[in-house]
Amino acid sequence: MSKKQAVNPYMPSWEYVPDGEPHVFGDRVYVYGSHDRFNGHVFCLNDYVCYSAPVDDLSDWRYEGVIYEKTDDPLNPDAHMCLYAPDVTVGPDGRYYLYYVLDKVSVVSVAVCDTPAGKYTFYGYVHDTDGRRLGEREGDQPQFDPAVLTEGDRTYLYTGFCAIGDRSRKGAMATVLGADMLTIVEEPVFIMPSQPYSAGSGYEGFEFFEAPSIRKVGDTYYFVYSSVAMHELCYATSKHPTKGFTYRGVIVSNNDTHIDTYKPADKPAYYGGNNHGGMVELRGQWYIFYHRHTNGTSFCRQGCIEPIVILEDGRIPQVEITTSGPNGAPLIGEGEYPAHLACHLFTDHDEPYSGTHGAWMDGRFPKITQDGRDGDEEPGYIANLQNNAQAGFKYFQCSGVRRVKIKARGYARGAFEVKTAWDGPSLGSIPVEFTNVWTTYAADIAIPDGVHSLYFQYKGIGNASLASFTLET
Repeated sequence: MSKKQAVNPYMPSWEYVPDGEPHVFGDRVYVYGSHDRFNGHVFCLNDYVCYSAPVDDLSDWRYEGVIYEKTDDPLNPDAHMCLYAPDVTVGPDGRYYLYYVLDKVSVVSVAVCDTPAGKYTFYGYVHDTDGRRLGEREGDQPQFDPAVLTEGDRTYLYTGFCAIGDRSRKGAMATVLGADMLTIVEEPVFIMPSQPYSAGSGYEGFEFFEAPSIRKVGDTYYFVYSSVAMHELCYATSKHPTKGFTYRGVIVSNNDTHIDTYKPADKPAYYGGNNHGGMVELRGQWYIFYHRHTNGTSFCRQGCIEPIVILEDGRIPQVEITTSGPNGAPLIGEGEYPAHLACHLFTDHDEPYSGTHGAWMDGRFPKITQDGRDGDEEPGYIANLQNNAQAGFKYFQCSGVRRVKIKARGYARGAFEVKTAWDGPSLGSIPVEFTNVWTTYAADIAIPDGVHSLYFQYKGIGNASLASFTLET
């Protein structure tokens, strides 16, 4: 890019940190999430890492390193279990507490650190006054996806996982912990229903599935969660942390379902899947953190950010998924942009989920991917663009753009059509040929002045890959 700007995904293209929970400590925002592995066969194979950025610059993310290893938990000395989505809160003693669940047990583990992104050490398991661990007692529901909020000497712990039709899971739970951050002082209560128990609740069609996240805005508690549709983060509000939550709406969908400003509401603009994230306020602006799916699988997820608005009545209108979300303004319509920044990716065959085909998409669908192995700092790109496949990027402030370049490779012969709307007219085409190496192609194409989306639609034979595009004036 011609100058540093904030973009989605906000971490490096070779990093896979989903389930992001953002928290402001001091003058930085820290993101805690699980950690997928490139080409991984299941979720969350890697250890916890942390990234942080100045609260006034979401383009300047710093890698803080590994903060917790899966073998740090006494239940997991041989690393046979994965670290699922965590959350962090500051305890009454000023220390930082990391709450998480391993993937094959139903208890909540806690680690602690003196700094937001230092090396956390195992602290204990959430338990009752008799020492019995939450999730293992008779009548306990399995614990999953902990979210935490500390007020004074009390910490509110929210958990749950409820699949459609599973009557053994009743909904999202809230448990109150004491000042030691481990001991239950108020037993779990259900704050919203699972699908089998939702009739008449107001949650019908948007029942709790997983991914609790909790924030307090003024005197109102905002509970963000993933609904049974998986791709959307919904929210409910209450004046009390453990009761009275009312369904309010969808904040973001990672395939843009429900958005009808530029497409039919039910048309997916990207290959979605499970979703998890949280809200944060930075210098007076609220944001929602969420994740997208890449590599044609459910197991290579990347964090994204969109600005949101909390209206006077407490509602949060659903926001679009974009490339420019964390920037707070359209991107500069000049310079080179990597293709992995695409917020839209689709073909003539609408497909809302990346995991429909047994968790791996077949060869009909394009995907954002990379070369090399996990950990290799290889730039991301779009692979498997077949005839009529489109990659979309939004938004750009264009002025005097007269020429467009692309970098492409692959066994493909055809052209990339450049458009400002997915269903709009072509502004010009850039022919491409068979090549095994990244090759630059260009054409004189005028982009109208103003704020625009940009779509690149491949038309031709074979499978094209796209590394980047460049706008020139």
